[in-house]
Amino acid sequence: MSRPLSPASSQHKTRRERLFAAAGVPIIGSAALVTLATTPADARPAYRAAGITWQACARYGGADSEGFGPPMGRRRLMARMECGTLRVPLNYDQPNGRKISIAVTRLRATDPAHRLGSLALNPGGPGASGYLMPVKLIMRSPTNAGLNERYDLIGFDPRGVGRSTTVDCPELTRAGAPSHGPLTEQAARQAYARQVAANQACAKHDPAFLSQLTTANVARDLDQIRAALGETTISYLGTSWGTALGAHYRSLFPHQVARMWLDSVMGPDFRLDAYADTTAQAKEQNFSRQAAWIAKRNTRYGLGTTPEAVRTAVLRLQRAYDADPQRYAHAFIDGGVIADLASQASRHWALAAEALRELTNAPGPVALPALEGIFRTLNPSSGASEGDDNAMFRATVCNEEAGRRDFASAWTAYQRRLARYPVTSRHAEIVPTCAGWPFPVRPWRLTAGGGSLELSAHRYETTTPYVWTKQMQALIGGTVLTVGDDVHASAVSVSGCAAHIVAFFNTGRPDAGQCTGAPEPLGAAPDA
Repeated sequence: MSRPLSPASSQHKTRRERLFAAAGVPIIGSAALVTLATTPADARPAYRAAGITWQACARYGGADSEGFGPPMGRRRLMARMECGTLRVPLNYDQPNGRKISIAVTRLRATDPAHRLGSLALNPGGPGASGYLMPVKLIMRSPTNAGLNERYDLIGFDPRGVGRSTTVDCPELTRAGAPSHGPLTEQAARQAYARQVAANQACAKHDPAFLSQLTTANVARDLDQIRAALGETTISYLGTSWGTALGAHYRSLFPHQVARMWLDSVMGPDFRLDAYADTTAQAKEQNFSRQAAWIAKRNTRYGLGTTPEAVRTAVLRLQRAYDADPQRYAHAFIDGGVIADLASQASRHWALAAEALRELTNAPGPVALPALEGIFRTLNPSSGASEGDDNAMFRATVCNEEAGRRDFASAWTAYQRRLARYPVTSRHAEIVPTCAGWPFPVRPWRLTAGGGSLELSAHRYETTTPYVWTKQMQALIGGTVLTVGDDVHASAVSVSGCAAHIVAFFNTGRPDAGQCTGAPEPLGAAPDA
């Protein structure tokens, strides 16, 4: 996912963009971080959740309705949706111990005579709510209604999120890197100390609960949902971190998978330090596309007639605003913000290019409409998505990622990325997300599983780069469909791609083809 610009800070990440924007490349074969051998189905003591008691769902509005589309269609779908809760073990090694609640929703199939089963949905995170995803999925593209004809659509909040059992870590919102200008080693060390303190303080709130927030445990919860629904097998559609959840479920419960589609796939070697290198490389490469687009419209933007000239102009602008940071309205602009503008997915190129033009020509602290516009676009005032949870993100990531967490390694890697990828790498993670996290690491154990599996990879994406899908395929199998865009998890939002998804779930036949994906912006017309 492209990193949203923050008017408060050019280097601090918001919750939804983090998706592993803190991340980098999987290194297949490194230090036993991923188990390659076949692993049997989950061998923990048996537990069977009681059935789910369904009831009408509450009414929603405001931030809860984000992404819902037109009110009339939303109300019709909400009227059909059922909500419920089931109890599962906090620790599956102790099935008779403490229980937690998992909130579940269901949108029953509209063609029950030809019903194919239940299709569970997850939008990513970790920490994003999937509770209202059955409705949001259909509202995102009319094509997706085809999924609800023969499937009950199942949403849920993973443990630690929204209406399921949660814990709050307010300390996490106060950690972060300095806001303005080039980062010094002293300032980075101070940020590192704040991160360690925040993580250690968070871990004290409910250690037993936080230590059990893992992707594998969410997969076990999903299997309890399957059983409580009375399904022998379950189908699954996941995006972003939801692809890791799907891979875990398929590894742990190979005989319970019917059909599975994973879009914008995470790499199988889960190390944030390594992830950061791959995402930094992908962003710099994608800037080459952005620079070429801008150069074709030099009459409008005045940044150069060739990609090389645009690159030079952007680097010059970075240096200028680092030397003399400026405040414009609610935004403080330094070289990091310039790097952010050069790191956008194609749907934001026109607005980003206009903001770069404004900043190039700005005589001083004046109003900059395009810059204000991109801040509003990438940081909507409605706030975080319903159920989005900081503590769940931090705990799940840090309980599982096996990368280096010491300051020296992080600082050296940051300096290396600045040298290799000077246009875009300023926004990359500086302080290790998991510095000071006290619980033992439980590395991923992924294997090939059962059921029909399709993965979709976005050709130019930078949040979960294309190469990760191929690496995951090599480990867990499946067929890859290529989406020709750079927009994270866009397949369900573009009718041409969504049609492939609907066809797959209706037939079970993998599709190694292509779809166009999200279109590039219209913006200014190319120069003649």
